[in-house]
Amino acid sequence: MIKPVHAASADGWVVRDAVPEVDAGTCLEIYAPFVRDTSVSFEEVVPTVEEFRDRIRATIATHPWLVLAIGGRVVGYAYGSQHRSRASYRWAADVTVYVDPEHRGIGAGRRLYDALLDRLRRQGFQVACAGIALPNDASVGLHRAMGFEPVGVYRRIGWKAGAWHDVMWLQLELAPATGDEPPEPSAPGT
Repeated sequence: MIKPVHAASADGWVVRDAVPEVDAGTCLEIYAPFVRDTSVSFEEVVPTVEEFRDRIRATIATHPWLVLAIGGRVVGYAYGSQHRSRASYRWAADVTVYVDPEHRGIGAGRRLYDALLDRLRRQGFQVACAGIALPNDASVGLHRAMGFEPVGVYRRIGWKAGAWHDVMWLQLELAPATGDEPPEPSAPGT
């Protein structure tokens, strides 16, 4: 059985499972500037709190969505999601992390990813994939520091903010490859 993440540390940082009704608004506040002001997200319209709450609910049915609180305030979140819909991709998960601008560069993204990747491993996922709209040196640096390796770039794949953007794809092996079919990934909390 996979136990919910709720890891407090001596520095007052707590990584825990997201609660849609509690965390949707704060997670959306962190995310909205990425939609409005950057090409980091290819979304063009900021979702409503209700839409974001529904996203969290849908995600936690199959993958973890974690938040990081410092001093009781949520300052970042990370989640896994289905990589592709075809059945043979079911052992791969896309991963995403967003951190409030005031809390970047202090290890928040790394703390979230450590917990998320651990959870995905325990669920039985084999590979984590990350797509990064370029340019984004901070995100590329975080992913490389976490052990992700570049596997390709989609050129001129997204138009936003008056320009075309490339997306770099990176991958992290969560479990060693074998010649045997792995067990089915488990649901969160099982």
